Amino acid sequence: MQTMTSPEVQAHPAHDFLPLKGTDFVEFYVGNAKQSAYYYQAAFGFELVAYAGPETGLRDRASYVLQQGKIRLVLTTSLLPDSEITQHVAKHGDGVKVMALWVDDARKSWEETTKRGAKSAFEPYTVEDEFGSVTLSGIYTYGESVHTFVERTNYTGPFMPGFVAKSSGVPQSTPVGLLHVDHCVGNVGWGEMNQWVKFYEDVMGFKLLLTFDDEDISTEYSALMSKVVSNGNGYVKFPINEPAEGKKKSQIEEYLDYYHSPGVQHIAIATKDIRATVTELRRRGVEFLSVPGAYYEDLLERIGAIDEDLESLKALNLLVDRDEEGYLLQIFTKPVEDRPTVFYEIIQRKGAKSFGKGNFKALFESIEREQALRGNL
Repeated sequence: MQTMTSPEVQAHPAHDFLPLKGTDFVEFYVGNAKQSAYYYQAAFGFELVAYAGPETGLRDRASYVLQQGKIRLVLTTSLLPDSEITQHVAKHGDGVKVMALWVDDARKSWEETTKRGAKSAFEPYTVEDEFGSVTLSGIYTYGESVHTFVERTNYTGPFMPGFVAKSSGVPQSTPVGLLHVDHCVGNVGWGEMNQWVKFYEDVMGFKLLLTFDDEDISTEYSALMSKVVSNGNGYVKFPINEPAEGKKKSQIEEYLDYYHSPGVQHIAIATKDIRATVTELRRRGVEFLSVPGAYYEDLLERIGAIDEDLESLKALNLLVDRDEEGYLLQIFTKPVEDRPTVFYEIIQRKGAKSFGKGNFKALFESIEREQALRGNL
């Protein structure tokens, strides 16, 4: 494997033509936003904070905004039979449409990226209400996914103009310790990974952070390749996967078969106490991938001393990996819809800045067990 670390992914702001302050929101197009919102409230502990729909003058869709820590999820459903949203859900199932990025200047962000070759999703425009103004612009990335640039410096409302504050009323809508989006992972087609890495480098000024080839990410049956790109200050990181040749169908191929295009595979969410977070998520019915008990037999020999009790990690099926900066703990949910597409990673970083390379084999074998149950391996 060629591993590349970019010591100055923490780039000098003066040289960063696209300064990003983090992930503003992630928007899903879904078949039934009201029911999806209930799931995220009851199972993941998100709070319903804002709503837009017919009651607010929006005639073609309804959107629910959920928040926990610095994470915002927007769940949008169409009210029309032939809209772009309806077509998106029919083709992909419930899936991520927008990865919105928080910026100081949405117009300049659009100008800088489109002049470098980005395809415009929509030109900059500003919306206003009694709480101030928000400026938005957008560009396309892989598949039908969009990066929306959000400039909200002068806004104090619940989300943005057009939305009204709304409370959940879900008894179990109490937080589980989720803090912020750590990274979003995209799956692209055969031979397309380098094209999209170049897109992020040339169009958005990102740096290549890590490279994993099929020797690093493979099992007896399947393989994939992955590269991680990061923006200047390191706040936004996008691993990009493509399939690699194997004896059987890889998880990336399975995703592409069911999503019917490149798209967001999983969203990694940070927590400060993964044991408490995962314990509560499991209690609420969230399903996670599991690894065999043998994974833990030589864990401490492989990764060294850790603060956590090994038996508690084994009981929760948590994975551990170490790099030069420290270690991390992570676990992956099963897909959160019926199609085997989007899932979540819960991650706690204790110094580590990597992505769990040492866990790849155990993780992908557990995914293959699920693929075999679905008849898709």
